[in-house]
Amino acid sequence: MPHIADRQSVFLALINVIVLVAGALLAGSNFVDSYNLQIMAAQVPELGLLALGVTLAMISGNGGIDLSGIALANLAGITAFLIARQILVPADAPMTFAWTFAALALCVGVIGGLLNGLMIAFAGLTPLIATLGTQLLFTGISVWLTNGSSVSLGYIQPLDDFGNLPVLGVPLCFTLFLLVAGLVGYVLRCTPFGVKLTLLGSNAKAARYGGIPARRMIVTTYTIAGILASIAGIVIASRNASVKWDYGSSYVLIAILIAVLGGVKPEGGYGRVLSVLLAATALQILSSLFNFLGISNFFRDLAWGVLLLALLASARIDLSLWLRPAR
Repeated sequence: MPHIADRQSVFLALINVIVLVAGALLAGSNFVDSYNLQIMAAQVPELGLLALGVTLAMISGNGGIDLSGIALANLAGITAFLIARQILVPADAPMTFAWTFAALALCVGVIGGLLNGLMIAFAGLTPLIATLGTQLLFTGISVWLTNGSSVSLGYIQPLDDFGNLPVLGVPLCFTLFLLVAGLVGYVLRCTPFGVKLTLLGSNAKAARYGGIPARRMIVTTYTIAGILASIAGIVIASRNASVKWDYGSSYVLIAILIAVLGGVKPEGGYGRVLSVLLAATALQILSSLFNFLGISNFFRDLAWGVLLLALLASARIDLSLWLRPAR
């Protein structure tokens, strides 16, 4: 498996280079100038963090999936801002407000992820049904809190700097994403939790006989996914200076696509964070290229859907059976 993982990472790195070169040829040199590269880098964390949550859910096995990520991210941003502004005036203490906002958003992420985990581990719901249900629940709460309208945060310098300011040419939110991705990768590869999660996803029966606490692992995994979603919510709010219940409506599909493109096994038991990170950057570069070329967002979503179906189908089909010479 390590050799396969290395090939997957090299392939995805090559895809990134190819798309960048194609963008420079088709859209001009502006596509690869420092300004546009910074914009693309700032857009990666939203999807990348959600894709990491989907990755953890998939690795856990038993049809693991998290469809509630973007709904929880939006709810975290909305709830955190509405509560924080009741406590503090942003103009009076912008830094304190920013940290309070972030802490409240993380709390919402913990609660939402914990709810997903408890429903799957103890209520016996399949991950697909459980997270689809909480997706609707989180969206409904967001609509109720905002009456279906967008909520403007206004200009809060620490949040605006976090979402848009590059330091040494790298956006702060992208730096945070790299740090979070590195931490998740370390946990999966170098800690007992990661080993147990991989075993649980690849062979649940062996994990049970090996004394691995499956329910606790599932609850912890989905709680972490909820935290990742709430960090995505902080990034979204910081970049847009607003929060809305239906932001990123297509992000569920794209997050799953990134995870599958990154080599995560939908049946569980395997996933590599580096490959997921490279898949996220490749899709973001391709999405930006579509924008440069004036390609409709509807076509882009269609392309993502077709690509996801193709990847899922290819994982199930043994092409060697079709390529063998007839006897």
